[in-house]
Amino acid sequence: MLRGGIPLGRIFGISIKLNYTWFIIFALVTWSLSVNYFPVEYPAWSIITSLVAGIVTSLLLFCSVLAHELMHSIVAQKLGIPVPSITLFIFGGVSQISEEPKTPKDELRIALAGPLTSIALGLAFGAIWYWLSPQLEFIRAIAFWLGLINMSLAAFNLIPGFPLDGGRVLRSILWWHNKDLQPATKIASNIGRGIGFLFIFGGIFFVFQGLWLNGLWLALIGWFLENTAQGSYQQVALLSVLQGHTAQEVMTRDCPAINPELTVGSLVNEHVLTSGRRCFPVTTDSRILGLVTLHDIQSVPRSLWTTKKVSEVMTPLANLKSVSPDDGLSTVLRVLTEEDINQVIVINNGDIAGIIGRDNLLSFIKLRGELGV
Repeated sequence: MLRGGIPLGRIFGISIKLNYTWFIIFALVTWSLSVNYFPVEYPAWSIITSLVAGIVTSLLLFCSVLAHELMHSIVAQKLGIPVPSITLFIFGGVSQISEEPKTPKDELRIALAGPLTSIALGLAFGAIWYWLSPQLEFIRAIAFWLGLINMSLAAFNLIPGFPLDGGRVLRSILWWHNKDLQPATKIASNIGRGIGFLFIFGGIFFVFQGLWLNGLWLALIGWFLENTAQGSYQQVALLSVLQGHTAQEVMTRDCPAINPELTVGSLVNEHVLTSGRRCFPVTTDSRILGLVTLHDIQSVPRSLWTTKKVSEVMTPLANLKSVSPDDGLSTVLRVLTEEDINQVIVINNGDIAGIIGRDNLLSFIKLRGELGV
């Protein structure tokens, strides 16, 4: 759900994206502030004033959430952990931190960076509200609400359920105590799932009390938290299976190269259907030109198979993602996931040493599971 979105630019080398679901929360917050909050708290305001205040406040809330996530990412970068992007969506924001922290201390620093930023913002907005002249009621009203919401954001994120920031703080403490990341993650994730279920049941209760909007929203947050907690533990467990293993252990070494002048139809009939392979390196004079995959073939209309050449449909070498034979399988998984691709080539000294597909990783994981390794 979070891969798609509108690119907004880069900050500190981190790509900022706006997921389409964000517009839902923006509209809901703006409507709630413009119709319910500001007209009640400031009845002398006109409808236009309340609407403008609602829009401005919603945009500043967006900036506050971005600052919260950005601080997580900056600290992670300082600790040597790559952060490709931050995506803002219906439930707030998420930093795509591509690796687990290396130590409990690193985990604690990254986890606390966000809530501390929200607290700092809450105090700053509170100071603006307190020190500004009462004549500047419009600014003071916005600052007061943003001060409260940033403090609430910090408090919510410090709930000790993984993957919330408080859950990550808890995981860092358990990790430090047990000296093992996986069981620490399991405990923190189970607590996160339990909190998620409490939110769901609380939401259902509110719905039966007639507060259907509040109840539905609370239940959705609980559902998201429960699913994310479960998925986060599965990811850590998966990485533990891959730890210590390299690309050369799972790559397909027999990669029959094909000529760029070969037609798509000949490729299908003479290579794909007879071998069952899903991707083929394209070479000429022992020089790698690119890679043609089943996806590339499917993008070509059947009527053009007899005339379209492989060189016209392949993915050029410059656009291919690659790893080295000694790269860890966790790195391979990260490349496949972040780039949303089905295979990655393994390059050794400028030559194709092999290809790793998602099916290679799945077979590796499944076999180790069946053997109880």
